[in-house]
Amino acid sequence: MLALLLLGGIGLYAAWRVLWKPNVTESPYGPAYLFVRTGAGYNEVLDSLERHELLREPRTFQWLAEQRGYPQHVRAGRYRLDFKLGNAALLDRLMRGEQDTVDFVLDAFKYKPQLARQVSRQLEVDSSVLRRLLNEQDLLQRRYRVDTTSVLTLFIPGRYRFVWNTSSEQFVDSMAAHYRRFWTTERQHRADSLRLTQTEVHVLASIVQRETAKKEDKPVIAGVYLNRLRRGMKLQADPTLLWAIGNFGVRRVLNKDKLVDSPYNTYKHKGLPPGPITSANRQSLDAVLKPAAHNYLFFCARPGGSGYSDFAATFAEHKQNARRYQHWLDSLNIKR
Repeated sequence: MLALLLLGGIGLYAAWRVLWKPNVTESPYGPAYLFVRTGAGYNEVLDSLERHELLREPRTFQWLAEQRGYPQHVRAGRYRLDFKLGNAALLDRLMRGEQDTVDFVLDAFKYKPQLARQVSRQLEVDSSVLRRLLNEQDLLQRRYRVDTTSVLTLFIPGRYRFVWNTSSEQFVDSMAAHYRRFWTTERQHRADSLRLTQTEVHVLASIVQRETAKKEDKPVIAGVYLNRLRRGMKLQADPTLLWAIGNFGVRRVLNKDKLVDSPYNTYKHKGLPPGPITSANRQSLDAVLKPAAHNYLFFCARPGGSGYSDFAATFAEHKQNARRYQHWLDSLNIKR
C-alpha cells in the first residue's frame, strides 16, 4: 500500500511538473514576450524559447507540446509569457493564438520610408512590402480612393492597437478605417463650409503643424492661410520651401530658397501644394476645421524662441515683425 501511495505521489508530481508547474523564467523587468513570425515552424519556436532563455525546463514543454500536437498547429503572434504560466496554460495560449495586442504609436512623419520604418519597428510588417503598397497607384485609387501622394493623409498620428502579426495590407486597411472614423459628419460639414476637400484639409493642416507646436496659435495660423486662399494670394509658407529643398533643419529661409523649382514652392505657385509635407495630427486638423476668425494675412516667428508667432493684417506691420525676428536671429549669429 505504501509503495502504491508512493508511486501515486510520484505520478502526481510528474503530472504537476509537466502540466501546471510555473515554467516561464521570472524576470525583474516584467513579463517576457515570445514572437512567432508568420510561417514559422515548431523548431523555430523551440529555438526562440531556448535562445532567449524563456523557459525554466524546456524539455517538459517540448514533451507536452509534441503530445498535444503543437508542432502541426503553430500560430504566428506576439505572446505574453507570465512567469506563473505552466506548460499546459502556455500551450493553450499558443495553440489558440491568444496574443496580446501591441500599443502602436504612430509619430509624425514626412516621407513614406519614415512611415514604413516606424511600422516595421513595432509590428511584423515588412517595411519594403509596405513601401511598395504605398506606391501602387491603381490599388490605392481602387481600394482607398487616394493616389500615391495623398495616401499619406490616411495615417493620422496617434496611439492605436494592433496584433503584432499584422500584414501590410491589413495595416493600411485599419488606418484607412481610423481615417474614415475621424471624418465625422460634423467635420465633413466644416470642410464643406471652407470649400476644402478632405485631402486639402490634411495638406493645410500639415503646413500648420510644421509652423507651430503651440495649440493656441494653430487656429490663428490656419485662419491666416485660409484668408490668403480666399483672396487668391500665394501662401508663401516657409515649411513648404523646406520640404522642397529637403531640409527641415533650416531656421532662416533665404531668398535663394524661394527660387527652388518645385510644386511645393508656395512662393512660386498659388494654392495648396500637391500633398502633405508631414502627417498632420488631430489637433492640427481640427485647427484647420475650426480656424480663428480674424483679418490677419501675415505672421512670423516671435523673437525669443518661445515658439509663438506675431500676426499682422498689413504688409507694413508684418515687415516690422519680421525685422525684429531677423535682428534676434542676428544676435544669435544664426545664418541658416
